[in-house]
Amino acid sequence: MRPLGIGRIALVVVMLAGVGLAALRVGAAGGGSPQRRQRGFNARELIDQRNPALKTPASRHEFYFTRAIYNSGWRGGAWATDYPKADRQFMTVVNRLIHIDASDRENAIRLDDPRLRKYPFLYALEVGDIALTPLEIEGLRDYLMAGGFLVIDDFWGSWEWSNFEAQMRRVFPEYPIVEMSPNHPIFNAVYRLDEILQVPSINNYWNGRTWEQDGYVPHARGIFDEKGRLMVVINWNTDLGDAWEWAERPEYPLKFSTFAVEMGINFIVYAMSH
Repeated sequence: MRPLGIGRIALVVVMLAGVGLAALRVGAAGGGSPQRRQRGFNARELIDQRNPALKTPASRHEFYFTRAIYNSGWRGGAWATDYPKADRQFMTVVNRLIHIDASDRENAIRLDDPRLRKYPFLYALEVGDIALTPLEIEGLRDYLMAGGFLVIDDFWGSWEWSNFEAQMRRVFPEYPIVEMSPNHPIFNAVYRLDEILQVPSINNYWNGRTWEQDGYVPHARGIFDEKGRLMVVINWNTDLGDAWEWAERPEYPLKFSTFAVEMGINFIVYAMSH
């Protein structure tokens, strides 16, 4: 599968931006209720982010971007950060850039749901406060040992790392978390990525920084089984999902949204081919 290049990704991102700007113009022109006009347009409202339907998609596709629903500590509902806008926009781009029959709708599922094994690709974010139950630990371990693939994203700093690492040790006490080499095939599955960029949330970018807490350096780490199969890829001190969510915003830098799309596509192709 050959990459379609930065120019093609940029074109798709510009298309998304056009949709976002058109919606903004509708809101500014007076569409919707007086309350909406008064407080400004909110794209999340259009896709019912606060009331997502957690149902298995009715139609059948080759690939579903599946998001993990997990238990968290004091920050309840962290699993739903950027949901479902990031999922939908990312899959819109994926369906235009690679030849795959992918659902363009969100697909969230609990870690203790037996149906989890239907989906070989799983995404989880904001895991700095994750607090897995025994059933979630069993479900996630069984899923990964059976051939599933997990992408971790959007958690920051030493405190969140310590909590996440402790939780993953409960899932895999026998497998360490290791730094991944840039020569690993996952970074060349479709797009060749020679460095790991720190992708900021849109709010942090507006405030003039890319980092959060004490997470100044981005990392890509992994968990491998005894045969060397990559089961978990961990994006620490970076936020790919926010770049997917706000790719249509012209003020969000193209270099971040492009990198996030390339990383995500590499993850999908690698997961579906290994």
